Amino acid sequence: MSNVVNLNRFRKSRARAEKRAQADENAVRHGLSKAEKKLEESRSDKAARSLEGHRLDTPDGDGAPEGDETSRS
Repeated sequence: MSNVVNLNRFRKSRARAEKRAQADENAVRHGLSKAEKKLEESRSDKAARSLEGHRLDTPDGDGAPEGDETSRS
């Protein structure tokens, strides 16, 4: 005599396996590798540092660079 098989369980497990295979395929097709992610992160960090280095605002927040007296009397 053979074993009894739950058809719903079999159908659902097959559907899960197909979805997992599709997800893996999409990850390979559209995802970034670890090296690419690290490169993108380092580029964005460098851009942020460069932008911060070119900031004109002063710590006191008046917007004028230090030593620049715009109102001379």
